Amino acid sequence: MSDIETIGEFPVDQPKSAPEDRAENGPFDEVEASPVRPYVDLGGVKILPREGLHLRLEIEEESKRVVAIGLDYANSTLQVQPFAAPRSSGLWHEIRDQISDQIAKQGGTTTLREGPFGPELLAQIPVASATATPGTTRLARFIGVDGPRWFLRGVIAGEGAVNADAAAAVEDLFRSIVVVRGTTPMPPRDLIPLRMPTNPAGDTTTSV
Repeated sequence: MSDIETIGEFPVDQPKSAPEDRAENGPFDEVEASPVRPYVDLGGVKILPREGLHLRLEIEEESKRVVAIGLDYANSTLQVQPFAAPRSSGLWHEIRDQISDQIAKQGGTTTLREGPFGPELLAQIPVASATATPGTTRLARFIGVDGPRWFLRGVIAGEGAVNADAAAAVEDLFRSIVVVRGTTPMPPRDLIPLRMPTNPAGDTTTSV
């Protein structure tokens, strides 16, 4: 689902879904982030470096644009995408339904449960591979936070989807992300532009 650039057409009258302490403990809006911390600037998001964190830029083949940020950490993967959102209403309530429908069409299942960021989806997704045993699935957690004029979606796979210690580490990483909405007018649900770091190491993979 890394190629999602818009996330559906839904009424925008739902309340925002976010932890009560989001402004204090993240994910942060740009104006809430510490100005002295050494963030890696990726355009629509900023990532705080930490030991053991590996950054991947997921690029759309046709347009060559960065469409998602992949973070490898604590034997887990965390994919994040920032989207424009209305100022006063949230997107996560409807987007969860869209994700559930997409996974069901693939032959998978989703379970709605309460997580550290509010409602999240635990998904069993069929593995589409010539070498995979028929019926093989992978587990993933879909999390989302509505911020001021933005929505941040995360997908956690690997140990962070099944192991409590790894989950806590990845959740802390998600909390540390800064979303940079900017002042450019954007339709709600459009992907906030992402870019390579100013000083990238190598091609599309960087250790931070």
